Amino acid sequence: MITPIILILAGGICGFVIEKIFLSRLRAFALKTKWRGDEVIIESLQHVIIFWGVVGGIYGAIHTVGMAPSFRQLLQKALIIILIVSATIIAARMIVGFINLRRDILPATSIFKNFIKIIVFTLGFLIVLQTLGISITPLITALGVGGLAVALALQDTLSNLFAGIHIIISKQLRPGDYIRLDTGEEGYVMDVSWRNTKIRAIPNNIVVIPNAKLASSIITNYHMPVKELSVRVQVGVSYDSDLEKVERVTVEVAREVMKEVPGGVPDFEPFIRYHTFGDFSINFTVIMRVKEFTDKYLITHEFIKRLHKRYKKEGIEIPFPIRTIYMEKG
Repeated sequence: MITPIILILAGGICGFVIEKIFLSRLRAFALKTKWRGDEVIIESLQHVIIFWGVVGGIYGAIHTVGMAPSFRQLLQKALIIILIVSATIIAARMIVGFINLRRDILPATSIFKNFIKIIVFTLGFLIVLQTLGISITPLITALGVGGLAVALALQDTLSNLFAGIHIIISKQLRPGDYIRLDTGEEGYVMDVSWRNTKIRAIPNNIVVIPNAKLASSIITNYHMPVKELSVRVQVGVSYDSDLEKVERVTVEVAREVMKEVPGGVPDFEPFIRYHTFGDFSINFTVIMRVKEFTDKYLITHEFIKRLHKRYKKEGIEIPFPIRTIYMEKG
């Protein structure tokens, strides 16, 4: 009776030594390499090797204990199934880890991760059935027939699911992108799940949009193709103003804001374009550039403050809305 206990303890100790010493050294070596995939593999094996050592010890122990062959065979199959399940979990961890590494190619969204996990666990389940000697052909046939009935009953849910997959594959948006819908909702994309997409608005509240509705909406993605974008500020000056001076002063203020205010693009050369003879002012647009969409608020804020102060100093008038009425005597 001592031998089985020794074998189980020996398996656990071997697993502990391999995980705590050998795997730790591998982790330290992996941190020095440029490829991040080895870290993913090592992290996926965390807390599993000790378990495998114990299972191996139990597998050896059952051969040293007198028992019925049928019962021994049953225990062996149970241990094999446990190993298959644990290997399936590790495979799912590794695949999700590699997805997180290649976010530029593979979308790191919950719908994509869960979809991969479902595929991996389904394959593991089929392998378990095959190990138990159960034919999987009738099961696959039943799943095909049952899948049709489920599809008819869950049309709305499946439409959101496939809409989410379409959004991800087409790369219309990615987690972290700032988007605006034609219905007015806007914010940072947090995640695309199997049913809806979560957007974090600027006030820090969450907007939940069904994937089917999102897929049929007109979306403006302010992070594609690049995060940098132009900011336009409308300004009007008096008809008595020297337009050459107005242009020079305005560009100087805009250039100063670009270089000094966080969020501005220092290398960008701002410019203005006159466009309208208004009722009481000559109107023009100031074009600046920011690093991403939300930076435009601070840039616009600082530009208006500094431009107002500089116009006062230079004697440039920003006229009030006025209307002149001529009345005839008669």
